[in-house]
Amino acid sequence: MSIFNNNSAETLLLLFFIITYFLSVIEKIADWKNTLAYYTDHFKNTILLKMIPLLLVQVLIFEIAALILLSLGLYFLVSENSLSIAKIGLEISALTLLQFLVGQRLAKDYPGAMNIAVYFILNIIGIYLLT
Repeated sequence: MSIFNNNSAETLLLLFFIITYFLSVIEKIADWKNTLAYYTDHFKNTILLKMIPLLLVQVLIFEIAALILLSLGLYFLVSENSLSIAKIGLEISALTLLQFLVGQRLAKDYPGAMNIAVYFILNIIGIYLLT
C-alpha cells in the first residue's frame, strides 16, 4: 500500500524540485536588489561580472519554466499516469543546474559546484525513472 499509487519515487522527486524552484524564484523576485548584490559580489572576479543582471533574468526564466513544467508534470503523473511533461520539466531543470554549475566553476566556488552536483544527480535519477 502506498499513498502515492505506483509512482512514489517520481512523485516525491518532482515535489522536491517544485519546492526547490518555487522558493528560489520567490526569493529572487521578492529580494531582487539583494540577490543582484549577492551575485555581483560572488562573480566579481569572473568574466560574468558585467552580465549578472541579464544572466539572473535568464536563470529566473529557466527556473520558472522548470517550475511550471514540473508542476504540470506532477499533475498529469498523478491524474493520468502520464510521464512526458514531468520528464521535460526535469530536463529543463537539468539545463538550469548546468548553468549554475558553470557559474560556480567560473567563480572557483568548488564546494558550491559540489552542491549543484548533488541536485544534478537527483535530477538525472528522476529523468531515468520517468524514461
